[in-house]
Amino acid sequence: MDAASTFAADSRRPITVRLATPRGFCAGVDRAIQIVERAIERFGAPVYVRHEIVHNRHVVERLKALGAVFVKELDECPDDRPVVFSAHGVPKSVPAAARSRQMLFLDATCPLVSKVHVEAERHHAAGRHIILIGHAGHPEVVGTMGQLPAEAISLIETVGDAETFARPGDAPLAYVTQTTLSVDDTAEVLAVLKRRFPELPDPHKEDICYATTNRQEAVKRLADGSDLVLVVGSPNSSNSVRLVEVALRAGARDARLVDDASHVDWSWFDGVRTVGVTAGASAPEPLIEALIEALRARFDATVVEDDGERETVAFKLPRALTA
Repeated sequence: MDAASTFAADSRRPITVRLATPRGFCAGVDRAIQIVERAIERFGAPVYVRHEIVHNRHVVERLKALGAVFVKELDECPDDRPVVFSAHGVPKSVPAAARSRQMLFLDATCPLVSKVHVEAERHHAAGRHIILIGHAGHPEVVGTMGQLPAEAISLIETVGDAETFARPGDAPLAYVTQTTLSVDDTAEVLAVLKRRFPELPDPHKEDICYATTNRQEAVKRLADGSDLVLVVGSPNSSNSVRLVEVALRAGARDARLVDDASHVDWSWFDGVRTVGVTAGASAPEPLIEALIEALRARFDATVVEDDGERETVAFKLPRALTA
């Protein structure tokens, strides 16, 4: 009997599916998507969006179908159509340019990212040099660094960077972080910085957002006892990629990122009795539901929802869309 026949004969074997709580959309993502949807309803199509509103291919394609046009830079947008800035935030120069062109713009920056911007500006006003812990080139990092003069902020990505960072001059130091980082990785970087620069103050509030923290804690629980963890999310989603890393570090035998159910390689399930399922903060719930149905189609699946943090956070929409 060949491998395909063996799998077919065994395809209805029992399997336990553990579903993470919380998972999927966070309040910032939900708000950003609503801003694009409401803008199209109020102003008609097209509505321009600078960068992907959130990092999920399915969300972007659905909004394109409604009339959103995604561009890389503001100069690709006409003056007479609304433009939305993505949830990741933008450098100060972007809204300044929009104002100079008298454009109608809507800022979908997550309020928790905006909080980091405010914190960085507060440190700068106090004369501190700011260390930003994050990933180079990520839109959120570009946006945060763009709040300040280039010489006022230094990016640190790794423990190695923290070991070799040289204080510019004699300025006191402060730090902020990208909101979607691995909590554990960030703690390792901070441990090095605190050892080298004991005077570093703690952040006013934790920069890694509640949704990132909650989803990472949930995936740690999944990893304990799961042979395989599937994370629904797009490859360019920082928080989704981190969930895979966290699952592996927490003890999962295997962990994979899948854009949707069609990206599952069913050979991953050889010997798997328990699979954990979660989703990044930019992945819509229907993708998770479709993955569960795909599992049920191939296995005698028992779905158990893990107990976790129940999120009730909601963010207000801009006045231009509610007045």
